[in-house]
Amino acid sequence: MKIARRRLVAAAPGMVFPAAVAPVDLALALAVDVSASVDFREFGLMIGGYAAAFRDAELAARLTSGAHGAAAVAMLFWSGPGARDLAVPWTRVASEAQAAALAEAIDHAPRIVPAGATALGEGLAAAAALLARCPYPAARRVIDVSGDGSNNAGIPVSAGRAAALALGATVNGLAVVDEEPDLEDYFRDEVIGGPGAFVIRAEDYAAFAEAIRRKLYREAMGPMVA
Repeated sequence: MKIARRRLVAAAPGMVFPAAVAPVDLALALAVDVSASVDFREFGLMIGGYAAAFRDAELAARLTSGAHGAAAVAMLFWSGPGARDLAVPWTRVASEAQAAALAEAIDHAPRIVPAGATALGEGLAAAAALLARCPYPAARRVIDVSGDGSNNAGIPVSAGRAAALALGATVNGLAVVDEEPDLEDYFRDEVIGGPGAFVIRAEDYAAFAEAIRRKLYREAMGPMVA
């Protein structure tokens, strides 16, 4: 009942919303692979890359350029079956200062998920559940999944992707290909889906920061229209 009332309020024109239910242009769930193939140096490069992206003034401008002037972002760490943790809860970003505060939260997120197998299907399903719990009504919903390996444990990737697509969400991928050279193709064929879905390739974790910045730029602006 609470969800139904919230949707009715969100749809009413001319209303002023409290921050807890203020609508956003984009709800973005960052689903980050922290399985055993990601060592602590690589983890630092990856998280540092996400944090640097949200300190970028251009990304902040894109996230706040829509009709509602805001986006909501959360970060999920995942590895093997049942191993996942909410690293950063849903955060509304409506200014460059709020994007910078989000970057600080990402930078200080502890890696408490145990390293293990690569349960990519379960990571996607958990990210879909996280999107479904977003407290901000969103015009678009996107899962940004990054990783360096294909699914090798847990539910099939197709099941996790189906959970996301059932929400009307888009799944985009960032494939770090230093250990699996064909991972970009795997992400394209098995992982991504929804309106305007795409894959960004990073040759290794040293290239992650630039790759995730480009990926977030595209996600902030929405799918390209021919």
